[in-house]
Amino acid sequence: MAAVEGESRPGRFDHCPWEFWSASGDEERAAQLAHQESLARRMRAGGGTAEFGDRVFVSPWAGVHADSLRMGDRSYIGAHAVVTDELSMGRDCTLNPFSTARGKVLMGDGVRVGAHTSLLGFNHGFAPGAPVHKQPLTSKGIVLGDDVWIGSHVVVVDGVTIGDHCVVGAGAVVTKDLPAWSVAAGNPARRLRDRRGGPPAPAPSSARRAAGGLDGRLEAFARRAREQAGDVLDRCRTDGGWVDRPGAAPTVRAVCDAVEISDLLRGGPPPGEDRDALVERLRSLQDPVTGLVPETGGPAPSLDDHAAMYHILCVGYALGLLGSRFAHPVRAVTGLPAERLVERLDSLPWRTEAWRCGNWVDGVGTALHFASAGASTGAAGDFPPGPSPQAEALFGWLLTRGDPRHGLWGEPDAKEGWRQPVNGFYRVSRGSFAQFGLPVPYPERVVDTVLAHSLDPAWFGPERGTACDVLDVVHPLWLCARSTGHRAGEGRDWARGQLERVLARWQDGSGFSFALEPGERKDRLPGLQGTEMWLAVTWLLADLLGVGEALGYRPRGVHRPEPARAG
Repeated sequence: MAAVEGESRPGRFDHCPWEFWSASGDEERAAQLAHQESLARRMRAGGGTAEFGDRVFVSPWAGVHADSLRMGDRSYIGAHAVVTDELSMGRDCTLNPFSTARGKVLMGDGVRVGAHTSLLGFNHGFAPGAPVHKQPLTSKGIVLGDDVWIGSHVVVVDGVTIGDHCVVGAGAVVTKDLPAWSVAAGNPARRLRDRRGGPPAPAPSSARRAAGGLDGRLEAFARRAREQAGDVLDRCRTDGGWVDRPGAAPTVRAVCDAVEISDLLRGGPPPGEDRDALVERLRSLQDPVTGLVPETGGPAPSLDDHAAMYHILCVGYALGLLGSRFAHPVRAVTGLPAERLVERLDSLPWRTEAWRCGNWVDGVGTALHFASAGASTGAAGDFPPGPSPQAEALFGWLLTRGDPRHGLWGEPDAKEGWRQPVNGFYRVSRGSFAQFGLPVPYPERVVDTVLAHSLDPAWFGPERGTACDVLDVVHPLWLCARSTGHRAGEGRDWARGQLERVLARWQDGSGFSFALEPGERKDRLPGLQGTEMWLAVTWLLADLLGVGEALGYRPRGVHRPEPARAG
């Protein structure tokens, strides 16, 4: 019996969807593709998104009412499955008959979900004083890594991450994260053994968890940083302005880093600064014609000025943290015709200097964000509501120039490997897709490439690593994890190792150096740039592990995790 929309009852393929593409006929295949197109039209008409890979099957008898649905190659949804809200399936994934996926559910590749299993990526509030049905819904989401097998009649609750290569026995109720290679069962589910053989590691006692657990260590680190924030900032304030470290010259970035650090750790402007006076000082830095900000004592700024392009970000967001905005639109960008913007993008040295190209795109994207009507920071109102021609040109260029093989812009080279393209991807995606709340293209390929780069000992070996290098890996992993569970366990393993290193590098009263390596070179000395960046990196690493809340702070400026405005 064929699985054809409109039949009075489900057929064999609806209940055995894995047989469809090997045993169906031309008419049945045409009907299935038409059903997928019908689903896509319906979702798009309601403002949602739909993406179907090759040889995908969705039973017409499944209740698919998602806002966002993505199915990788050779994935299927069986009869009487229920799908709502947001579901992302990698390649070779299954939702077998009578299974449920609700809320936000992200699957890697090769995830098999048994019949009658419920993936519940949402929850009800149940505080006393009001009936449950009148309380708001919440959703942290569920993440399933690669090569995960979940048996029948399993329940996975909101907020759970199941690592790569896990097996969950029939009837289990999974209420907590499972590390990679776990074999788990029971209600509540517990880890029985490692799939590769051998017993699981013993769980730490409550006393050990309190003393040495990651949550406790993050809380202790954040408390230490907050207690010392005044000293960290005071050492970098001079009569001539803010400096990155004692003995350095005053810079625009230094004052912005001071604002970011003080906002994170103190909840207000830097010590000794009057908020209104600091706002006016920052606003006065802008060139009224171009809207760009030159370096302290530097020449007139232009779109070819590396520092001026970064100042769009750091000054604009510092003003936002202080409750203000730029005095002028960044007309050097907003006045650039769309066709000229495309010409500039085409002329950038993407194959050899992807990081510099990414810095340029980051500045342009941020200027366009600040000019958008309704933006929460920056000089709004230079454009009418809706996407500007420049924004459409920028995103159109990025979407058509990204390489589907590795997901990035640019290519590796013999000298630095993937460093330039990966670091460039962070800057591009931060200023565009992340800032505007849009999904990055090819997220699985991005994860593959970034993880390959993260293993390069030249940049991440013992005593190696700068704030930029670690940020430019963890942010893409964090960003892609919003739309795919692909290789999530490997990303968390890497993040855990980096977090262990970072927590040991805080220098009392001085903060972080930009580079992790010890020494007397200027990037190895503690300063405002290193401190601001590593505080944000620490949050991203911790949040990728699901423990970001333990820090008690959340970046709100340049490295904010949320979109700066709705897409």
